[in-house]
Amino acid sequence: MAGVVVVGVGPGIGLAVAKRFVREGMSAGLIARSESTVKAAAENLAGADVLPLTADVTDEAGLRSALDRIVEAYGVPEVVVYNAALIQSDRIGDLTAQQHRDAWAVNVVGAITTAAHLAPAMAERGSGSFLITGGMPQPKPDYVSLSLGKAGVRALITLLHQQYGAAGVHAASVTVSGGVGPGTGWEPDEIANHYWRLHQQAPADWIEEIVI
Repeated sequence: MAGVVVVGVGPGIGLAVAKRFVREGMSAGLIARSESTVKAAAENLAGADVLPLTADVTDEAGLRSALDRIVEAYGVPEVVVYNAALIQSDRIGDLTAQQHRDAWAVNVVGAITTAAHLAPAMAERGSGSFLITGGMPQPKPDYVSLSLGKAGVRALITLLHQQYGAAGVHAASVTVSGGVGPGTGWEPDEIANHYWRLHQQAPADWIEEIVI
């Protein structure tokens, strides 16, 4: 079975998603900004066929290089999960223009880079899922940059569906409405099941967003 790529494989949703897909027999390409984070994720997946790599999603060349290494190792992925995000509390006027650009680069542009690099080959093959971790189903004034970023993610999913859906690529998001963690109502392992559910949907049943 073709593999999964998880961009932003932190200790919460990213790792849980990797575990969920590895359990189905997939290889996993793991990307995180820090070596310690991606190494810890790989150790949690001991026994699976895993390639851990470091890349900053705001570094286009570095991210594309990491994605190329995964494709070289495992072929064009069957599933791509973009889970990177800059989660911070800020109100209108709190951030400089550059700080807004920095947040947008993580929350949206990294996803665009990942899609631009992998979705054409997935479409050429005629199958695959491109899934993004969404959030902020309603904008919140205490989370301006994140609200804008997740709105951008929602638009990106629609655009990806319009461009690649007819070729067999399922673009969708899992919109998480609250803070993730044990006992919060948003358990990482439970959230990960929604990614698998999206990937398993037949084209006639495709949906673009699950809100949890």
